[in-house]
Amino acid sequence: MSINPRQITVSGIPVQVFRKGIKNLHLGVYPPHGRVRVAAPLRVSDDAVRLAVIGKLGWIKRQRARFEAQPRQSAREMVSGESHYFLGRRYRLRVIKHDGPAAVVLRHKSTLELHVRPETTADQRNRVLHQWYRQRLKELIPPLIQKWQAVLGVVAADWGVRKMKTRWGTCNPEARRIWLNLELAKKPVQCLEYIVAHEMVHLHQRHHNDRFIAMMDKHLPQWRVHRTILNSFPVSHEHWKY
Repeated sequence: MSINPRQITVSGIPVQVFRKGIKNLHLGVYPPHGRVRVAAPLRVSDDAVRLAVIGKLGWIKRQRARFEAQPRQSAREMVSGESHYFLGRRYRLRVIKHDGPAAVVLRHKSTLELHVRPETTADQRNRVLHQWYRQRLKELIPPLIQKWQAVLGVVAADWGVRKMKTRWGTCNPEARRIWLNLELAKKPVQCLEYIVAHEMVHLHQRHHNDRFIAMMDKHLPQWRVHRTILNSFPVSHEHWKY
């Protein structure tokens, strides 16, 4: 349970503070512009939170700079000629209007055809494309889940795909449930596998502590390279809300 959410300012940086019934303080920096969020135990004072943030100022500023430098797509109008990504490759969109069912077709490794009825709006075209992304991810994810269950000796009771604003994936260790960001359909397959592995390691270790890092290093030694690649791709235009 989170109570009394509030905001403090540290060295000119706004910091959202959430009090929870947890044992340790957790600090995160989130896209698109480097929002700083602290989840703190109920007993921890604002002064202690402030000191924790000050101790991480260098890291916070580096993360915020990385988010600001990351290329961003403008709002997609879903018209012919736009660029769209699938599994790390850029495609030119070609909208084909017809009186049949909606469909998405890849042509010649460079063109993404969107077959829609003439009266469809940009939002409706976007939903067709997102549904196609979702279907492709649901084909790619099960073999990766099976692979990493065997590697890590864990079992994910459930998994799903959904749009997320601040994370590539989440894991609920108690329910043994994993959620993966729909945006991963646009990234290279090795980036998708990195996130699957990352979330499944959380079934062993909830927090990003030394044991978590050691497991990632052991089972996926190139995970930092995959993370860099993932964060180098343009992020979608979104109306970000928190």
